[in-house]
Amino acid sequence: MDIDPYVVDIPQADIDDLRDRLARTRWPDALAGVGWEYGVALPWLRELVAYWVEGYDWRVHEVRLNAVPQFTTVVDGQRVHFLHVRSPEPDAVPLILTHGWPSTVSDFLDVVGPLTDPRAHGADPADAFHLVVPSLPGFGFSGPTRETGWGVERIARAWAELMRRLGYDRYGAQGGDIGSLVSAALGRTAPGQVLGVHVNALVNASAPADDEEEALLSEAERARARENRAWWQARSGYAVQMATRPQTLAYGLNDSPAGQLAWNLEWFVDHDPSRTRQTLADRDAVLTDVTVLWLTSTAGSAARLYREMAADGWGRPAPSGVPTGVAVFPGDRALRSLAERSHRIIHWSEFPRGGHFASLQAPDLLVTDVRDFFRTLRGHVGRPG
Repeated sequence: MDIDPYVVDIPQADIDDLRDRLARTRWPDALAGVGWEYGVALPWLRELVAYWVEGYDWRVHEVRLNAVPQFTTVVDGQRVHFLHVRSPEPDAVPLILTHGWPSTVSDFLDVVGPLTDPRAHGADPADAFHLVVPSLPGFGFSGPTRETGWGVERIARAWAELMRRLGYDRYGAQGGDIGSLVSAALGRTAPGQVLGVHVNALVNASAPADDEEEALLSEAERARARENRAWWQARSGYAVQMATRPQTLAYGLNDSPAGQLAWNLEWFVDHDPSRTRQTLADRDAVLTDVTVLWLTSTAGSAARLYREMAADGWGRPAPSGVPTGVAVFPGDRALRSLAERSHRIIHWSEFPRGGHFASLQAPDLLVTDVRDFFRTLRGHVGRPG
């Protein structure tokens, strides 16, 4: 039940070891002219690794993380690291934010200020939130998971306990990528406490599971579903590996920082064929995610989450009665007809810019959409005693 303050303090020897390993990367060959079609492009990765060694300064980002109050606690036998930022506004709504893979809590640093203190950012103080931002079990400063079973539902139960432990009786949930699954599961786990769920990068509503769901789709949605299936078929190898044999992968991830960067980088680039392939997020933000996983030796543990999700089953989640808002950014593939099978959707937004990692790629749009969604749901909320 103890909640302990936490400060990130990485030994310099670990930073030196990282740079030494990067400088000694044993590079593979690559076919000429194939770009990203066979995986991460070699010239692109070499350039980013060179910047990681010569330009990226971990200490700058360590200071930025430590500027936000951080804590650890043990829930269900698992250490959980989290940011906890109280708003100066007394009527702020508690909100728990959940990241995805291969992200960390650092993805939310640009939205902490606008969400907790809108007055200071030129917005309505009535839209303020108290924020709780946990590291997923097995990711970064939550440390590796120590037993099997840490899938989406168990994480949701842990989040409900974390919020109870912090004294929040009524709160919202927001998340993207795997965070969208955890946030929705939290609503099903604690419907009496969760006043609303807002998600972006909703990852389980892109294609029908059977003929019954196929019949729900319009012709336009069926065409999009076919495109989604083809897109996933071409890029799902990472998920198959992590969902079946994550330990085999872990040896390479934990021994080669360049290899870990390549494995993670697939999902920080734009795969829309109508666009130039590029990292839409700032490269320092991407490298901070990768560096946190490297310095905590949790890339392999983070990969295990896919194995746990596969063990729980990939089926359509049970319907939830909790009000839900969905933000769709470029690269997201959710279809509303399928999303409505599992969620009581009262808010749906589509944006022309941003990307799968909206808190990095379009934090302003994400903040505005979160405010808009929860504005209609604000009412009595519990406050820490």
